[in-house]
Amino acid sequence: MTKTRLVFFALIIIALGIVAVSYFTQRSGRLPLTTKPEALSVRIVCALPVEPFVTEAAKKFNAEKHTLEGRPIEVSVIPMDGLVAMGRWEREEMDPLPTVWIPDSRYLVELVNATYKEKRGRDIFLTGGEYRTRPIATSLFCWGIWQSRDEVLRKKYGDEITWQAIHDAAAAKGGWPELGGKAEWGYFKLVVPNPRKNVGGLMSMVAAAGEYYQKTRISVADVTNPTFQAWLKELMGAVTDFSSLGSYSVENLALFGYSMGDGGQLLESDLLVNMAGIRTRWVEPMVIRYPKYITWFDFPYTIWMGEETSALEKNAALEFERYLLKPDVQRLAIAR
Repeated sequence: MTKTRLVFFALIIIALGIVAVSYFTQRSGRLPLTTKPEALSVRIVCALPVEPFVTEAAKKFNAEKHTLEGRPIEVSVIPMDGLVAMGRWEREEMDPLPTVWIPDSRYLVELVNATYKEKRGRDIFLTGGEYRTRPIATSLFCWGIWQSRDEVLRKKYGDEITWQAIHDAAAAKGGWPELGGKAEWGYFKLVVPNPRKNVGGLMSMVAAAGEYYQKTRISVADVTNPTFQAWLKELMGAVTDFSSLGSYSVENLALFGYSMGDGGQLLESDLLVNMAGIRTRWVEPMVIRYPKYITWFDFPYTIWMGEETSALEKNAALEFERYLLKPDVQRLAIAR
């Protein structure tokens, strides 16, 4: 048999083998095993006020099966108060390390970045370029006060609710009767989260300091000034119990009503979300009033730029950021 014929018969045998494998695979109802591409994980540590929005968006994003360079993207969201997260970053206790951090305010990002810049000699959160920090939602601090209490305070101190008016109401030894309110209301009760454990509480202190000094930039010397500290102590004496307020001050206020407090400076978005429940559960609504000095929360989407995450993981985080900023997804935040 010639060499040409041997090659010809070998090709015929190979072809028959391929057909046979295909036939038996189809008959058995199983396809040959294929390697599934590994998912790109985007882990997000998220501030509590926007966590429901980000979680809902993540579920929709995952259900739509987005991919990057042929690999599926999976987004997971871990709710965490901004101050708690900042402490974990600075102590290097973030485990596992998140791909993205969405705190309440960009000033927290700046503080953490300054800490890491000293350690690593470079920025790990960027303010410029493609991976720069961008806000995904905004809200502001406003006064939320029960309508009946608001009417009394306005008669006593005027239409504009100020920290000084709240301070004087808190310091009134005769309680609400001294202010023109009902004896059954007791003393004025201020609603402020614990400033050592909650960003909202800390920002309340900053807002109070800004109004006290009549300026928008507050220094450490301003806050530690003994005269201001004495004034602040009198003001904070009106908080019934920091621990009972927790991280969800407005939700607790909606649940427990007047026993929780008479009013305080709270996140506008939280007040609006819970307003229907407040009106249903209690005999009167809460009135929203805006202070002279506005404190903004911008909830910045901040991508970790350390070498612990790959370029693909960073780009996957960018994909989800673009998704969050789409108009139809932003409407989810408004709906909440």
